[in-house]
Amino acid sequence: MTGRVSRSAPVLDRRRLGVLLHPSSLPGDGPKGTLGAEARRFVDVLRTAGATVWQVLPLGPLGGGSPYNSPSAHAGDPDLISLQDLVEQGWIGASEVSVGAWDASARRMALWGARLRLEQRGEAAILAAFADFKQDHKAWLSDYCAYECIKAERGGAPWWEWPAALKDRDLHAIAAIKGSDVCETVAFEQFVFFRQWHALKDYGRMRGLHFFGDVPIFVAEDSADVWAHRELFVLDALGRPEIVTGVPPDYFSAHGQRWGNPHYRWAHMVADGFSWWRERVRTQRQLFDWIRIDHFRGFSASWAIPAHAPTAAGGEWMPVPGDALLTALSDDFGELPLIAEDLGLITDDVYSLRDRHGLPGMRVLQFAFDGDPTNPHLPHNYIPNCVAYTGTHDNDTSAGWSAALSEAQREIVRAYLPEIDEAPAWAAMRAVIASVAYFAVVPWQDVLGLGSGARMNTPGLSSGNWGFRFQWGDVPDSVVTRLARLAFLYGRALA
Repeated sequence: MTGRVSRSAPVLDRRRLGVLLHPSSLPGDGPKGTLGAEARRFVDVLRTAGATVWQVLPLGPLGGGSPYNSPSAHAGDPDLISLQDLVEQGWIGASEVSVGAWDASARRMALWGARLRLEQRGEAAILAAFADFKQDHKAWLSDYCAYECIKAERGGAPWWEWPAALKDRDLHAIAAIKGSDVCETVAFEQFVFFRQWHALKDYGRMRGLHFFGDVPIFVAEDSADVWAHRELFVLDALGRPEIVTGVPPDYFSAHGQRWGNPHYRWAHMVADGFSWWRERVRTQRQLFDWIRIDHFRGFSASWAIPAHAPTAAGGEWMPVPGDALLTALSDDFGELPLIAEDLGLITDDVYSLRDRHGLPGMRVLQFAFDGDPTNPHLPHNYIPNCVAYTGTHDNDTSAGWSAALSEAQREIVRAYLPEIDEAPAWAAMRAVIASVAYFAVVPWQDVLGLGSGARMNTPGLSSGNWGFRFQWGDVPDSVVTRLARLAFLYGRALA
């Protein structure tokens, strides 16, 4: 199916320098970074460095430790909420903040106390904003809150193991939960997350910084979305997936990757005009200036693996009505600020879908050095309408990648990047920043010159990921100044 595509402006507006860092990697006293003072300080550092884009990973609650397996396609990660900001605003008391000792239940209890205080004080403006937030996000918020409440009550059990009345969403049973005080606190938790994110976004925009988000194409099996919309997923009568997602063998994994997400029942989505996707994109557009669609090739065809199969090798490609979906989204929103993650085994139909809708693709320097001068990841082959990276969150750092090169590979790289032996990260960053790509994005680990121990994620590994953090002592002024010089030299800094 093809349809009309309407665009009012280019997605990538000018030459920009971006930095990739998830907020959880920011410094701080707690177990992970937050959206508070350290995030604002990072904004200031980015602007000093000449960057005008901050790219983050998905902001949803973690599932199995990963932001790509979130229990919600809409909700924000409550662990990113800055409790210290709430102390300074008078919403919670300083004595309630136990440095470094906050688990999810303790944080939720603190936010429950904050909500009660606001109600007792009669803080009309804030309470009205909370009411508006619930109304604005009613399409997903009440189901997410009920899911979170039931899951907590059931000791974390997945929704398909809940009692039948809850698993199958008996109206009376669900209504009682949605009206509970605990459910109201979960909604308030989301209100605070969105409020803090928008405050950070406003802080950045006042300083010329824009925000670039990341949306996983699939959702977790154990999620509020699958529980509340079973008809939209390929599930059996018990609510378990019949086929699951993944990718065939590629340069990330010799055996492919078995992600395990349920597949969409696309015929149902077409029939209701893609309402679930429209709502999902609406939420993300409120959060970000640009949105990277992870695994974009899944909008053309998805790798369908039998649910009982232990690996991804036995799957097959299943066609997807991506053109109809993107046309429907364009009809709703006009300009679609989407970036296509078009890496891996990409076929002509995927490129055609991307180009028909005018979406920028990606280039990754680490994939460039196979000895073929026409390799699209070599900077001399870039086009303006793309986002160029030294590496993504799924790659090793530039220093780690360089250290792992064989001598034969190093000869190929050295011929293109003469400084690779002395300063691998800076050689890689200069190459992508100098390129014609409108957006050049470098991981913060590369700016700091860090090795493999700072890698954010290794695809195919189920542990040891998503834990990278830096400290301000790791950031000498010289690296910020050096990055600013590159941004200015290659026309990426603001005047």
